[in-house]
Amino acid sequence: MFAALPLLALPVLIYNLVALTLVGGFSSVDAQARLTEPLFSVTMTSRAAWPVSLGDLLLAVSLVVLFVELLKSTDSRKVAIINHSLSMLLFVACLVEFLLAPAFATSTFFLLTVMVLLDVLAGFIVTIVSARRDVDLGGL
Repeated sequence: MFAALPLLALPVLIYNLVALTLVGGFSSVDAQARLTEPLFSVTMTSRAAWPVSLGDLLLAVSLVVLFVELLKSTDSRKVAIINHSLSMLLFVACLVEFLLAPAFATSTFFLLTVMVLLDVLAGFIVTIVSARRDVDLGGL
């Protein structure tokens, strides 16, 4: 049953927790400030400091999760169809949050929403392509 759940729901849930609990409200400015505040910095070979923020970490983890979701989309079992449907619901929820809630009007959440959209599109496209290969149309 857990295979049906979209993994990108985890980064979206983490963003919701950060934006709504740690900030203490629905303000876009507060959410953006919390996400761009440097957590630590890495000294590069060029001796330049690279500040890493919570938003950066969240996007990096989300990209890895997106890769896993894309691998999962190649499955053609019934659970994959449920996963695609739940991913579509997650995208609709992300879009509504992005458009209506001020704390979600940030570049970080926009990129998360785009990742969820790519998961939805890839899932449906891969399923359609694999279904076309399974059905022989007699040379058409």
